Amino acid sequence: MSIAAPILAFLLISGFAAYHRMRLITWAVLQAIALAACWWLGAHQTTTLVLAIITAVIAVPLLLPFIRKPLIVAPLLNVFRKILPPLSQTERIALETGSVGFEGELFTGDPDWQKLLAYPKPQLTAEEQAFLDGPVEELCKMINDWELTHVHADLPPEIWEFIKKNKFFGMIIPKEYGGLGFSALAHHKVIQKIASISSVVSSTVGVPNSLGPGELLNHYGTKEQKDYYLPRLAVGEEVPCFGLTGPFAGSDATSIPDYGIVCKGTWQGQEVLGVRLTFDKRYITLAPVATLIGLAFRMYDPDGLIGQTKDIGITLALVPRDTPGVEIGRRHFPLNSPFQNGPIRGKDVFIPLSQLIGGAEMAGKGWNMLNECLAVGRSITLPSTASGGAKFGARVTGAYARIRKQFGLSVGRFEGVEEALARIGGKAYTVSALSQATAAAVDRGDVPSVPSAIAKYHCTSMGREVISDTMDVIGGKGIILGPRNFAGRNWQAAPISITVEGANIMTRSLLIFGQGAILCHPWVMKEMKAAQEKDRKAAVASFDESLAGHVRFGFSNAVRSFWLGLTGSQFGSVPGNAYTRPFFRKLDRYSANLALMTDVSMLLLGGKLKFKESLSGRLGDVLSHLYMAGAVLKRYHDEGTPEADKPLLAWSMYNSFHVIEKALSDALRNFPIRPVGWLLWALVFPLGRRAEAPGDRLNHRVASLLMTPNEARDRLGQGVFLTPCENNPGGRIDSYLAKAVQAEPVERKFLKALKTKGIEALDFNAQLDEAVAEGVITAEERKLLEELRQITLDTITVDDFDVHELRAASFYDRYGNDGRPKAAA
Repeated sequence: MSIAAPILAFLLISGFAAYHRMRLITWAVLQAIALAACWWLGAHQTTTLVLAIITAVIAVPLLLPFIRKPLIVAPLLNVFRKILPPLSQTERIALETGSVGFEGELFTGDPDWQKLLAYPKPQLTAEEQAFLDGPVEELCKMINDWELTHVHADLPPEIWEFIKKNKFFGMIIPKEYGGLGFSALAHHKVIQKIASISSVVSSTVGVPNSLGPGELLNHYGTKEQKDYYLPRLAVGEEVPCFGLTGPFAGSDATSIPDYGIVCKGTWQGQEVLGVRLTFDKRYITLAPVATLIGLAFRMYDPDGLIGQTKDIGITLALVPRDTPGVEIGRRHFPLNSPFQNGPIRGKDVFIPLSQLIGGAEMAGKGWNMLNECLAVGRSITLPSTASGGAKFGARVTGAYARIRKQFGLSVGRFEGVEEALARIGGKAYTVSALSQATAAAVDRGDVPSVPSAIAKYHCTSMGREVISDTMDVIGGKGIILGPRNFAGRNWQAAPISITVEGANIMTRSLLIFGQGAILCHPWVMKEMKAAQEKDRKAAVASFDESLAGHVRFGFSNAVRSFWLGLTGSQFGSVPGNAYTRPFFRKLDRYSANLALMTDVSMLLLGGKLKFKESLSGRLGDVLSHLYMAGAVLKRYHDEGTPEADKPLLAWSMYNSFHVIEKALSDALRNFPIRPVGWLLWALVFPLGRRAEAPGDRLNHRVASLLMTPNEARDRLGQGVFLTPCENNPGGRIDSYLAKAVQAEPVERKFLKALKTKGIEALDFNAQLDEAVAEGVITAEERKLLEELRQITLDTITVDDFDVHELRAASFYDRYGNDGRPKAAA
């Protein structure tokens, strides 16, 4: 037997054991059996002996605790403590308050996809569905977004009253306090539907049900606070806002300069112990109309009135608007999207300790409270808003592209437009699945720190891309503002969602991978806790267990990355059907790639990884698209794997694969330690990059799906406001699609006759008369063409205005109707 036999046996056994994550003792026994067999069969004895010695040198000291712990584990623990990145208070609390759901599987290199598919299908209760079909539908019919944004710059009084009366502000407040007690899924569906007609109204409804007094009180309020405030919030008797961001504290909220000093003061005629507040906040949604202010500030007790701690930390309080010293500033005007937003300030504002959310016992725990609630709120409002806009855009833009014709052809049939339509449809499908997945995670009881960051960043980014493509397709219809414009305000407002609740650049560069790599990794958090253990013996024991698992994990992912890349992910046990199993196998490979890259990056860069934001952002893209792809596959299977949805599913998956491989490629090409990057490239891309963006044929199928009445198109638009009423120009355009498709054969016949039958009339109606007289079309077909003409005209018509309609009302305070200054008139 040749010299190669024992080497091959050694490598195959090692690879097999690593791939299947066998324990060290199992690997050693298998190697011993294999090498003994080689020896017995006459293999090269020297080579066999050397490999046996290597096996023994690796296995023996590692398998004997009295050797392993003092000589290997303890020194490695010392090294780990040195390279452990320092965590700010913001980061530490964020890690402590988040929970780990399915996203944790994505860091394992071998996700349990069956676990994902086994989650219950998200479903509304009958009561929640009735609310969507009743009050939400009625509210949408009341909304005239042009009047709201251009004329009133506010919700009209009847809409404010309707929202309060129907408890839109109380969706998350339990029924025992007079609220609706809805699930996160219902909350998502309500915001999604309202956002499809008006982002101003969706923001107004969304914020009180997101991060704010209602949610904070529900989780942390004292019994007295809940009994008093929650019923009032549920019916809109109190309108809440929450002040966190200030001029000098944006993303790093723990650095807020707003402060409160513990002291005695007068409250409702009595001298009590409380806090004297000084604060300056901005960008506060609902502040101009709020009656109850939730406030984050840093609390100090210099005189030791409530304890020995001087700097108590970030604390949350409830401040009634009419409290002396509170100043509500003038309104901000965010990109012509006039939802109520503005600054709040206060100097020497005294409140009793009973106004601290949760009472004095919760003083100093504000950042923990905010992180738990922020993860939930970020999972719902902004992703749902993006989903509503994207799904509405896909439906209406598809119909517009079929109805609008140039050069005798629907504009959607041009390949350049098909590319844009495909992006619109594919991203709308992805955003819808992702936003629903995070809502479902909240309903399962998760505090989804990492998924909420993924959903916030990618839903809002893709939402902006969808509206940008929509504007390109509809052209002049989009850029001329007015009552007939269904896209312009969304295009204007798109950067708002990009900026708020954690700016997207920061979310991508710092939060997604930064939190995920520690919080979701199966071993890193355990190792960090072991390193922080003060008892040396306990620390070594805990670190020993975690390190063994981590090493096995690391070798496994290196082997899995190489093998799955070499075989094109053609093998492996995954769930799904014949169509989706290849997608799951691809994701297995990318999960192994992510796990490998994460381990190597954290090991070699240590605390410096925190400052390698480009690398973190790219690995965050890998994690995000793994999560999104899982959400899309979950949605597809939950809906019964419909054949008609395959183009949308395929577009989403191929787009994610392409982004993942590009992100991995960019990370490897720019890896700070170049030789390591080259080695990792060989493991991650043994045959080079293979994933490509969705191709022309797939783009054509998705575009055609958007431009033709079909069940997949109907499913894509479920949950958005498409009722074809006067105040919903997009809904009217969408409703015209079936009629336009029905009329197309007659239209082609008519247009051909204009060229070949010698019809001489120039006026459209006269042409129809002549075509009927010539027998080209029937009287019934004439009616069809007349109707097509009317719906086409409504589809493409834009608005025009008298000059006085475009001037601000304040103009006429200074000038007369002729435009001349009043003083000179």
